[in-house]
Amino acid sequence: MNAVLAVIALVTVASAAVALSRRNLLHSILILAGSWAGVAVFYFWAGSQFLAFAQVLVYLGAISMAALFAVLLTRHSRDDVAGASSHQRAVYAILTGIAVAAVLLAAVARTPLTVRPSAPPPLSVRELGYTLMGSHAAALLVVGVLLTVALIGAVVLAAGDPPDPKEGEP
Repeated sequence: MNAVLAVIALVTVASAAVALSRRNLLHSILILAGSWAGVAVFYFWAGSQFLAFAQVLVYLGAISMAALFAVLLTRHSRDDVAGASSHQRAVYAILTGIAVAAVLLAAVARTPLTVRPSAPPPLSVRELGYTLMGSHAAALLVVGVLLTVALIGAVVLAAGDPPDPKEGEP
């Protein structure tokens, strides 16, 4: 059991590290999607199927596609996608890693590690689905429409105005 967790963690962290080391932003986004898939596999391994499927839908489906569209719609040349130098990226990656590790270690240090036997049993995926599609169906639909409108608005804003053909004529 622990060997499976070690393999999942190694693949997830390794793909995130490779994504940070790539100079091309498009490659980084695609490799980072592999890291998000590793997190989904961990959720599935831990017995939380709903979080695993939500991870796949939200991060692999929505966030990675939105990032790809943002890069492809806003770049002007290949150099824009490449970004900063490797040395500068490594320094930023190390500083960001230290900051994230500090926040996580502080959170773990402040968390009590006692198990409360009186905790209610977790909802099953079926019960959660009935709740979301029952009394909260309208709110779920409104959020879906709002996110769709926001994504379409972002694409329209990123595309900009079409060039005027009369400006190029002498």
